[in-house]
Amino acid sequence: MFLNFPMSSLPASLEKIVKRFAKASSNKVRYEQLLWYAQKLPDFPESAKTPENKVNGCQSQVYITARCEEGKVWYEGDSDAQLVKGLVAFLITGMNGLAPAEIIEITPDFIQETGLTVSLTPSRTNGFYNIFEKMKNQALDYLPSN
Repeated sequence: MFLNFPMSSLPASLEKIVKRFAKASSNKVRYEQLLWYAQKLPDFPESAKTPENKVNGCQSQVYITARCEEGKVWYEGDSDAQLVKGLVAFLITGMNGLAPAEIIEITPDFIQETGLTVSLTPSRTNGFYNIFEKMKNQALDYLPSN
């Protein structure tokens, strides 16, 4: 089990998912969890598969959109690769409904605690970081102006 990360710094929704992955008994179980998350991701509109929504630096085709409603950010996303789609769903599930300022404060080191970096290829791990950064950058757009 991993869990060396100070979980209190994570929003509860993300902490819950990280703990679930950290408790997985094997890499196979972690992959199965990612595939389960991928299946739960709502359909993504083809019209949103635009260059501005594309995540750069991923070998797979990955798209993320964000909208802000009542001070909370809501994401949608998709990927043409099932494991990467699972990573997208993992992040969306953990970060949906947070305030932009909360999202900006999250650092991506929590991925180490999931055990996924051990089982993912380096390019998929890099893809995870690129997806995460895209989501953080989208949240920046919704920070209140000073």
